[in-house]
Formats: sequence, structure tokens, C-alpha cells
Amino acid sequence: MNRTYTNDRPARSRDGRADAGRGGSGYGSQAPRRTGGPVRSGGYGRRPAAVQREFAPPRTITPALPAVEGFADLDMPEQLLAELGKQGVTVPFPIQGATLPNSLAGRDVLGRGRTGSGKTLAFGLALLARTVGQRAEPRQPLGLILVPTRELAQQVTDALTPYARSVRLRLATVVGGMSISRQASALRGGAEVVVATPGRLKDLIDRGDCRLNRVGITVLDEADQMADMGFMPQVTALLDQVRPEGQRMLFSATLDRNVDLLVRRYLTDPVVHSVDPSAGAVTTMEHHVLHVHGADKHAATTEIAAREGRVIMFLDTKHAVDRLTQDLLDSGVRAAALHGGKSQPQRTRTLAQFKTGHVTVLVATNVAARGIHVDNLDLVVNVDPPTDHKDYLHRGGRTARAGESGSVVTLVTPSQRRGMVRLMSDAGIRPQTTQVRSGDEALSRITGAQAPSGIPVVITAPVTERPKRSATSRGRRRPTSATRRTPVRQSVLGAVA
Repeated sequence: MNRTYTNDRPARSRDGRADAGRGGSGYGSQAPRRTGGPVRSGGYGRRPAAVQREFAPPRTITPALPAVEGFADLDMPEQLLAELGKQGVTVPFPIQGATLPNSLAGRDVLGRGRTGSGKTLAFGLALLARTVGQRAEPRQPLGLILVPTRELAQQVTDALTPYARSVRLRLATVVGGMSISRQASALRGGAEVVVATPGRLKDLIDRGDCRLNRVGITVLDEADQMADMGFMPQVTALLDQVRPEGQRMLFSATLDRNVDLLVRRYLTDPVVHSVDPSAGAVTTMEHHVLHVHGADKHAATTEIAAREGRVIMFLDTKHAVDRLTQDLLDSGVRAAALHGGKSQPQRTRTLAQFKTGHVTVLVATNVAARGIHVDNLDLVVNVDPPTDHKDYLHRGGRTARAGESGSVVTLVTPSQRRGMVRLMSDAGIRPQTTQVRSGDEALSRITGAQAPSGIPVVITAPVTERPKRSATSRGRRRPTSATRRTPVRQSVLGAVA
């Protein structure tokens, strides 16, 4: 498809100011339009795997600043440097050391790195550092972080909150499934930085509760998933509302032709950094394909779930997730389901239970493939093999995060073997392949599988989730169990909103 772009955006110097003497998009053509109708790509939904090909990164016109080896080498506020020390973050990950010198200088950034490679701080520290000292007017944030899922929005908020507090900047999380009035109230209070999913942010804009005309720094995290989920028209409509001369940072684990549209249209002379060519295979992650017979698959899955430690198991459908979860509970495994059919408070509570160890097995659809970070998670199991190599990479990215080790195991029946070979080739991965059966030593050696107890369990809300009773309520009892549960629901809502 032939595309024509016009250059109506002034290029910037390294301090972020307009520089009329420099232009270009890094593609050897004029910089893309900032305004106008939506980009036409022939559709934004998920494309067939054969069509989704990676594109060549753009050519950078202005040389990038060199990478740094320590945070102290960066031009950042002392409060942020001090908070990094408090959080135990001592050495930048590669994507942080490479992109931060340039993003702090106001350059657009295209960062490609596998999930768990440190992208959140790579863009978050730059956004906060460049916003320090500014105050947002009601309903007019100064920085915007767009993410595809509610879980990722919460993870980004949790990761950046201590740093934002250290420099007295206010964060607001805007996601679906939660109280829109509470989110509107946070925006009216003057949040400097908004972390949002596209749909809910559009709703708030349509209500008049948010305006993007003062947003000077915009981040797109996991841009490829936003394209795959059909959010591209909403994303481009939102980007057309922010300040046209503002800074853009786009981070993604994979880059395909849909993301190419965003890069060409909204990034000017970007600094390009790729953490690893395959965007998924790292030396701390092992990949295993376990060949199983269909009749034995359920028993093998149950034994893996009964292992010591936590595990995430991925299946294709909500019904399959619910059915396996109940089977595991009946077998004595502390399991919980996570999928799009659950309300946001339910999803938030389930994740909290998994992170604290109250639940040891998270059975999920692809809703959990991105946006979930759990420390010391060393095993991900594809009970149902994914159909797309990008889904495989993002599912597996729940383990071996931030330099930790982990394994990704995929159970493959005879009819799925040929498709799995093709998927692994597309992902750039050479897995270890083993024929296993339930009770085998090989299954136990690779996954830690063991026989379940067989004693059914019921997962209840942990006591720590119940709010403390105030002094004025001591000695009084709520009249019904429903009213007793209300404070718990409010505490969960408040944690996300």
C-alpha cells in the first residue's frame, strides 16, 4: 500500500525544544502527519500468522547518546536516584541504560525488549524526571501512559508509585471494570500522570472529565498487543489529541506491521534500542515441549499443578479455565481462575492471592499473558499451546523476569506437533523436546510434578484482606453478611482506582 506523509511536526533538539533546522522520521522520508483521519491499514484486528511479519527498525538520523552503566550517570533528580536506592535498584537493565540518556534529553524512543526486561522503569523514570516541578490543572494531565490491559495498568502504577511520590507527582489509573466516577474524581484533582487503557480513557474524555491537550510526554507500552486487540483506532484518536510537539516513547516486546504504522506516524527521529533479536528467548529461560497422549494430558497437568511453588497455566477458553480450576481444587491443589469473564475486583483479588501464595496455581486465558509480574515465578505451562508465536513469547514472559531463571513448558498432543514446530521456529526458539507420561521421572525432573493430595480444598478470602474495625464500630455487628463484605470490596476498588 502506498502511503503519503507530510511533515507538520517540528523536529526537536535534545532538550525537547523545537528545532526548525532538523526534521525527518528516521525512515528516509518526511515525518508522518500528526493530525487527520485514522491510519488505514486494511483492518486492525489480529492478522493471520503468515501476515504478521516483523519490520525493520527505522534508521536514526541523529546519533543516540551513549548508554550508561549506572543510574548516577544520568541527569535525574536526586529524589529519584535516592528512591532507586531505597527500592534496591542498583544497576540499570540494558534497555534502561540505553534509552534513558536519550529519553531524558527529550528524544523519541522506540524500545524493543522482551517482557520483564525493565521497560517500565525505562520509560517511567524519564517521564517522571521530565515532569518534576510541574503541576497539572484539573482534568488536564501532563503525561500519559497507554497500556492494553487492566492488569498491566495496575502493574505500571504499582511500579511507578514510589518514584512519583518521591518527586511529589500524582498518578491516576484509568481502566475499565472499575468505578468511572472515582477515576473522574482523581482526574479532577489534577493528576500529573495518567496510566490508562484506551477504552476507558476515551469514555472519560467523552464525558468531559479529561483533556489531553497539555500532555507533553506520551508512552505506548505493549503497543503490539494494543494492535492485536483491535485498539489501534482508539490509540490513534488519542494520540491525535496530545501536544503535537510532545515526546513519544513506544515500547513493545514484538514489532510487526501494525506497530510500524504508529512508529511512522507518531515518532520523529527515534532512538531505537532492541534488547534481544528474538524478543523472547533469553539465557535464563528454558523452553520445553512435552509430548503427551491426549488421554493422559489431564493427569499430567494435575501432577504439574501439584508441584511445590507457584505456576501459571494457560488455556484457550474461559470454560476450559473454569473446568480445570475446579478439577484442581477437587484434587487438592490451591488453584484460582483468571479470565475476562471475571469482574475487575475478582481479578485483582485473585492476583493478590497468587502473589502472596494463598493460591499456588493461576489458571488463565491470555488475559494474564501480559501485565502480570510475580516475583520468583519459575514455571509457566501452556496446557493449550498458543496459536501465535507472539502469544507464546508473552505467556512465557511471566517467568524469568528481571534476570531471574524460569521454564516454559508446553504440552503437545500428536495432532499438535507440526504446528508447534512451526510456532517455535517463528519465535526463534529451539526447545528441548521430551516424550512424557503422568508419573514419569522425566515429567517430575522437568516440572517438579508430583501426585496431588486428593483432598479437596476451597479458596477463601485471606484474613489479611479484611479491613480493621474502627474504634467507633467496636462492639457492634453488621446486620448481614453482605454488608460485612462491602468494606472488602471497597478496599479492592481503592487499590486499583
